[in-house]
Amino acid sequence: MSEERALAAIEASGIAYRVVRHGHVSSLAEAAAARGLEPSALLKTIVVRRADDDFLFVLVPGDREIAWPKLRALLGVKRMSMPDADTALAVTGYVRGTITPFGSTRAWPVVVDASTAGREVSLGAGASGVGIVAQADDVVRALGAQVADVT
Repeated sequence: MSEERALAAIEASGIAYRVVRHGHVSSLAEAAAARGLEPSALLKTIVVRRADDDFLFVLVPGDREIAWPKLRALLGVKRMSMPDADTALAVTGYVRGTITPFGSTRAWPVVVDASTAGREVSLGAGASGVGIVAQADDVVRALGAQVADVT
């Protein structure tokens, strides 16, 4: 099960975290309220394709969007795209809306938006209505993520 894989990977990372479970939510505001956080503390995990069979995870606050020119400049590429849902599932092992770098079937590079530094954040945990809450700096260290202004 995807949730078990994600939570096992988070546990193995050694970071301090808590699991939050909630029912179906239909907006960022509802999800934030269910997790007891501000919308900006919910991190969206976005799968980005750099080239054939070359993907990465970009973690951005829920109330922000990727600034594609900034991300392209950071990665030194001219083009990138977001894969369709089937491809995202194939390269991560997670269904869109539940994707997390923790426990992904392939360990893709991770970029975390710099605005998360020093904050408590929540990210998906492999299943709908399940998330973890942890310190962003711990998440960055556990994932070996690159921190940059990408929003």
